[in-house]
Amino acid sequence: MSSESPRGKIIPMHIGRRLVAELMHHARKVPSLPLARTCHIPQVVAARAEASPVPSWTAIFMKAYGLVGQHIPELRRAWIPFPYPRIYEHPISECGVLMEREVQGEPVVLGVKIRGPELTPLPQIDAHLKDFRESPVEKVSAFRQLLRLARLPWPLRRWFLWRVLALCGYRRARRMGTFVLSSLGNYGVEQMHPLTALTTYFTFGPISPDGQVTLKVIYDHRVMDGRTVARVLVRLEEVLNGAILHELRGLARRAA
Repeated sequence: MSSESPRGKIIPMHIGRRLVAELMHHARKVPSLPLARTCHIPQVVAARAEASPVPSWTAIFMKAYGLVGQHIPELRRAWIPFPYPRIYEHPISECGVLMEREVQGEPVVLGVKIRGPELTPLPQIDAHLKDFRESPVEKVSAFRQLLRLARLPWPLRRWFLWRVLALCGYRRARRMGTFVLSSLGNYGVEQMHPLTALTTYFTFGPISPDGQVTLKVIYDHRVMDGRTVARVLVRLEEVLNGAILHELRGLARRAA
């Protein structure tokens, strides 16, 4: 019997891993901090169950965050470092949504962007999300662009993303978004401190039957302070129990 230890193997880097690695290179440069708050939305849970069609929680929280961004402009701002440090403010919210798709036989996290969720009806947001989830990957322009980026040699990938993130606030918002939204709440999981190259990363945990949910914002401390994010989290609960609840009840009345 051989005394040598078994050796492992080198696995070729999948295109999805290359993409994630490049995004994390830029995200880890952001001095980010997380803040979380437990919110109570029992009426929203009940109204959503009666709505037709039933909107996804992703659509609901995306729109709520966009509505809060109308009144708290820091959520639409970005740190632009080159050629000199400055802060850019975008006129509307643009949400980068993360979703898992299969590419070359393996699951890959890809991003798509929804522009102006605060101005868009919930069924329309959900229709966009459904299209992104179910259309062939090669049919979605945002997916094709990301996969083309991942196929570039790493120096070109790094330079291209740096150019998008560091030079022009308007181009950054249009290409990448003003905030990222993602959740693993449907698995019963709450994210602790996910990283992003954007100003904020918004996530939510599992939603209990009595309407309790933890909302979390990971924020770029160069652009805003903790008290601002605390107000964002308070305002989110108010918007969910206000404007969002009103829209969900309208969907329920139309279905009756």
